[in-house]
Amino acid sequence: MLKKRLIFTLLHDSGNFMLSRNFRLQKVGDLEWLKRNYDFQKISFYIDELIVLDVSRKDRSIDKFCDILKEISYGCFVPISSGGGIRSMQDARKILRSGADKIVLNTALFEDFKLIQDLSKEFGQQCIVGSLDIKKNSKYEIFTQSGSKKIEEINLIQDLINSGFVGEIYLNSIDQDGTGQGFDLDLLELLPSENKIPIILAGGVGNSSHLSQGMSSSKVDATATANLFNFVGDGLKEARMNLLKEGFSLAKWKSQDAIE
Repeated sequence: MLKKRLIFTLLHDSGNFMLSRNFRLQKVGDLEWLKRNYDFQKISFYIDELIVLDVSRKDRSIDKFCDILKEISYGCFVPISSGGGIRSMQDARKILRSGADKIVLNTALFEDFKLIQDLSKEFGQQCIVGSLDIKKNSKYEIFTQSGSKKIEEINLIQDLINSGFVGEIYLNSIDQDGTGQGFDLDLLELLPSENKIPIILAGGVGNSSHLSQGMSSSKVDATATANLFNFVGDGLKEARMNLLKEGFSLAKWKSQDAIE
């Protein structure tokens, strides 16, 4: 059985880390708050990957964001994916040199696919994570630019997956985002019937049972949560232990049981 992954997502905006509900942001705390409440050298034993996204909507500075990313990545031994506002090869290089192993792209997927091709050729398909923010009105629609711009053609998802330039998809529900009511599993019906790249499902996690529901789908390779409050302290450790007890195949580090 292929191993599933538990992913923790951090949302950063102009020096602070945020909670998001339906893409409306609420400030939680700065880097010092994050360090006090999440010891990444410790919780690295309980997650499989960390995603750090710059969701700043004004005064965005990739250099300042990269400084934050360097601080977070220090001592964190799990892979880190990071992005937000990547518009050039230079932006991508800065992200990767600041501790990221993969780059996350959203708006550029639909506005500058030549950049996606160039990044994939330069760093490898496995380095490219395509982030798709989806909302349901009368039908499912893709949104870019922090959920402010609608993309008309939902079938672009299948074209993107089949392009050969994206190594992984971060599938995020705007409707469920921050609600704590569980995933929108119907989003998975938007995927090609013979999808061959990993799918990360996000949006709606409130507890470990929601993570379990997502992982139960054969179409899902990883489940992600960005809920800073519900998993504070030992929350991520307890979530991972629950998933292991339920029989999910997760990586288990040799030192994991020794950490209290």
